[in-house]
Amino acid sequence: MEPYIQAAEEALQALEVLGPQEDQPVTQPQAAQGMAPQPLRSAMRYSLLLPGKRLRPVLLLAAYHLVAEDWASALPFACALEMIHAYSLIHDDLPALDDDALRRGKPTNHRVYGEAMAILAGDGLLNLAYETMLGSPIARREPRLALAAALEIARRAGVTGMIAGQTLDVTLEGCAPSEESVRYIHLHKTADLLTAPLTAGLTLAGATQEQVEAGRRYGQGLGLAFQIVDDLLDVEGDAACMGKQTGMDALRGKQTWPAVRGVANARLDAARCIDEAVAALAPFGQRADFLRGLARKTLVRHA
Repeated sequence: MEPYIQAAEEALQALEVLGPQEDQPVTQPQAAQGMAPQPLRSAMRYSLLLPGKRLRPVLLLAAYHLVAEDWASALPFACALEMIHAYSLIHDDLPALDDDALRRGKPTNHRVYGEAMAILAGDGLLNLAYETMLGSPIARREPRLALAAALEIARRAGVTGMIAGQTLDVTLEGCAPSEESVRYIHLHKTADLLTAPLTAGLTLAGATQEQVEAGRRYGQGLGLAFQIVDDLLDVEGDAACMGKQTGMDALRGKQTWPAVRGVANARLDAARCIDEAVAALAPFGQRADFLRGLARKTLVRHA
């Protein structure tokens, strides 16, 4: 895992359009050629580079590596997924949505830069993600595969994917949860952005349809388990360890797995989802051992 994380971290830090972090609040237009102006640049870097697991970039690089050795070629797509994830968190934390004060133990973007700049930072990261993918060396070398991978990411991050899940998450607040509604929200709000790295990474590497489908099943199982565990941590977790407030789901009347299935059953369901994810990797043999281990660690995470 370490080589993937280190490579992704270095690539994110080196993004020229965001430039180095600077103290001045405003950059004159003529001084901002080729990079985002201040304070937009600082707001984007703030959320993009917050300490984190970099799970989505790691998953994309590991998926690519299942069928191709030159995994560093996929770094622009890995970075793009982290940008999309960061944008989604910035917007999710806004007062109009979850109104969170902390993210990864730090003040949320709008608490630091204001709501207007937080919205623009999220918009900027989303657009920069697609610019990064489509302008990458691998896109010039393998345009057919790159376009297919970018489309896969766009769909899973879009109005029938992550945003669809976020929509129901917001509109069903305070409503009695059902297994069907919670599963829909979890599949899209969380699992789609954990499935996209698998299916896009495999597509980018030229994998077969059978291999891409195996990646989809793994990502879906992992994503469901990840969100169920997240729901459980909101009930039982330590706020200091998690870097955000706990107990907020119940306070807001959110649709969660423990609310509809109970804590004990939620744990069993998360374990079953991980078993299904691990089983899906059978076509890859021992090459998928890293992803198997990563999935199992999901069940014992504390943040």
